[in-house]
Amino acid sequence: MSLKDFAKSLPHPLKPGLKYVYGAVPPRFRYGKVFWRTYNLLQESQWWGREKLEEYQMRQLEELLKRAYENVPYYRRAFDERGLKPKDIGDFDDLKKLPYLTKDIVRENLSDLIATNYPKLKLQSVTTGGSTNTPVRFYHEIGVSKAKEEAFILTLWNRVGFKMGDSCVVLRGHVVISTNKRQFSRYDPVSRNLVLSSYHMDDERLPKYIDKIRQFRPDFIQAYPSTLTILARFMKQNAIDPFSTVRAVLCGSENLYAWQRKYLEEVFRCRIYSWYGHAERAVLAGGCERSTYYHIFPEYGIVELIGKDGKPATRDGEIGEVVATSLNSFVCPFIRYRTMDLAVRSNSKCSCGRNYSLIERIEGRVQEFVVSKGGALVPHPLHFGWIRDGGWKRIKQIQFIQEKEGEIVIEVVRNTSYPERETESHILRLYRPKFEGLCDLSVRFVDHIPRTVSGKYRFLIQKVPIEWGN
Repeated sequence: MSLKDFAKSLPHPLKPGLKYVYGAVPPRFRYGKVFWRTYNLLQESQWWGREKLEEYQMRQLEELLKRAYENVPYYRRAFDERGLKPKDIGDFDDLKKLPYLTKDIVRENLSDLIATNYPKLKLQSVTTGGSTNTPVRFYHEIGVSKAKEEAFILTLWNRVGFKMGDSCVVLRGHVVISTNKRQFSRYDPVSRNLVLSSYHMDDERLPKYIDKIRQFRPDFIQAYPSTLTILARFMKQNAIDPFSTVRAVLCGSENLYAWQRKYLEEVFRCRIYSWYGHAERAVLAGGCERSTYYHIFPEYGIVELIGKDGKPATRDGEIGEVVATSLNSFVCPFIRYRTMDLAVRSNSKCSCGRNYSLIERIEGRVQEFVVSKGGALVPHPLHFGWIRDGGWKRIKQIQFIQEKEGEIVIEVVRNTSYPERETESHILRLYRPKFEGLCDLSVRFVDHIPRTVSGKYRFLIQKVPIEWGN
């Protein structure tokens, strides 16, 4: 157990004071062997040639398949039903001999997906944020999974100058508020993070948020893109200057659209850095010093892009569903896991020098597409159009809801200074041309738009069932 895990295991009354003592411990002692072994590997492997990276991946895959077959009942059945043994997977192309793992399969077979050679005390129950309406539960390995993840994330952030010990403001779905003290922030002396409540960002409190950030003088901001946009909208609306000490904003856990990046860069006047991953930890990718391409970590997992025809999406600019095999989880393996995320392949070579496969952009989840009158899937990067086109003067929040093909209800929290009829006309003028008759639009005014349980702001509630490949 690392010092960090030990500190977290202590009774709550002992934690506040201990945190300051623990925060003074040098990082080389504070983090455990798993973290440093992973981090040191990545400092070397990110510059390996493609052949060496593939050799590393293949060794990890062989170990994963061997342990899954020997210890995980679900995968033992999957191999046996196909007359396969782990040695029959001799290259990456052979992975296609194994079936996809879906979210429904995980829900229905969770007990059989847990490796039998791990004691219960090593299992940490994890649940996804539920952005696909029904959360998925699975397990991480205590003392290992988080340490490896932190090493990968730190390696990502190093690319934009982040160093261990740099200070951050965090706006990532946390609830930090006291009904008595009206406290909406807390300081973590261990990570040097000022954590702000993401659930209480209204026009009344946002000036206090901004004052807190200025007083803290952070080096970086960590945020969900949607949460950051609430702050950016308020700052632009009120002509508030950016934070002079912030070197970059670190955006993750949600899709970040190109025009959204441009808007946030305009408001914060610094690099908006993004990465892509998920709670299941089967795939991780992020930008670099030279570009906004998502560089897929080959040390983290094996990624396939699968087109609508079920075949690999190999052409430059081709879109496909991300299917991922985690190379770092033996306790609850994800092998050929259908993420329901859509991405666009790039066959370019980044000038940063890393021999990583690239994703040009993340299109979002399958459930983040709109279904037109004819049943076609329509990408929906329209959520912030109201901000780009001056709608922030009239609109505080907006959400698209689809319950039937070809029909969309736009829920709006409006600025009460503008009449409903005028605001409705503005919204329909803005969005009807963009849908080009593919969907009928209507506007419904509401007082509040709720977040997900993890604090994310969903811009599209898609209730029409969609499967990639329909």
